[in-house]
Amino acid sequence: MKKSPLVWFVLTLFVIGLVTLFGPQEKSLGANVRYVYIHGAWVLAAQAALILAGVTGFMALLTNRATLYHWSAALGRSGMVFWVTYLPLSLLAMQTNWNGLFLAEPRFRLALTFAVVGILLQTGLWLINRPPYTAAANVLFIITLRYVFSNAAYIMHPPPSPIFNSGLTHVIVFFLALNLLTLLATFFLTRWFLSLQPA
Repeated sequence: MKKSPLVWFVLTLFVIGLVTLFGPQEKSLGANVRYVYIHGAWVLAAQAALILAGVTGFMALLTNRATLYHWSAALGRSGMVFWVTYLPLSLLAMQTNWNGLFLAEPRFRLALTFAVVGILLQTGLWLINRPPYTAAANVLFIITLRYVFSNAAYIMHPPPSPIFNSGLTHVIVFFLALNLLTLLATFFLTRWFLSLQPA
């Protein structure tokens, strides 16, 4: 019997949790750096899905192909699930590594704003159920998100990536593997949302 993509999604989340538990420690943050790893992988997966939602949405508007409209809608919803759930992971990383919640941090405030707007937008688009509107909204959403974040100040998010600039091969390889697993989870969630689309 063929398993639902949602089942594979949950199983992948379980594997991600196990892998994260055995992530390499860091000299100053110790084992708590694992929260930073998962937080980083989560937001990258969210952005990848939202970017693909915009790309497929743009292609759908050009070609008027139903398949692309469906993929854009599914990717947009999947991306928002990861975007919204990345926020508590961000808070957890703050609390465990810096002993407090810096809620005024610019990039966190922007992430929260886009989460609220994104939830309302995706819910409205689902209710309206007009594929061209969804595709166009996904294009505008990711363009706006990327533009706003490219101009946001860095405080607790040192650019461009302390992990890839660490020079520690085992940390980089681990983080890449974690990202691949998170992208796999995003794929399964997207496939599930796709299965909910009308034929």
